[in-house]
Amino acid sequence: MRLLTPELGLIFWTALAFIIVFIVLRKFAWGPILKSLDQREKTIADSLESADRVKREMAQLKNENEELMARAREERSLMLKEARDTKDRIVNEAKEQAKTEANKIIAEAQQQINAQKMAAITEVKNQVGKLVVEVTEKVLRKELAGKDAQEAHIKAMVDDVKLN
Repeated sequence: MRLLTPELGLIFWTALAFIIVFIVLRKFAWGPILKSLDQREKTIADSLESADRVKREMAQLKNENEELMARAREERSLMLKEARDTKDRIVNEAKEQAKTEANKIIAEAQQQINAQKMAAITEVKNQVGKLVVEVTEKVLRKELAGKDAQEAHIKAMVDDVKLN
């Protein structure tokens, strides 16, 4: 039972040792421990603040990136529209040029046809004129022979012309 009820001397020396250890620990251990705890708390707070700042910056960068993407899409749409417009303009210009060329070729062909037609008509007129002169010449030669002979001769010439 002696262990359960300590003596007064033991209590005194235990209390004195505890107080000495307490003072030594307070002076040399608790100060640095509390100081390191304060530094750690400050470091953690700074880290949290930095994390929040980085998070805000990332959100801002994300928004800027989305704006850039929207602008890029808009520019792409504009470029595609301009390309389509340019293509349509070039196609329309080519069609107009082709129509102009076709009309020019048709007009030249019509002019050539008209020129050949006029040349053919002139040639036919010349041939008719020659025939008339020949017929007239023959008629005048035969006129001296008599009216019946002249009519027979004209009839023969007309039949001769029809055969040719």
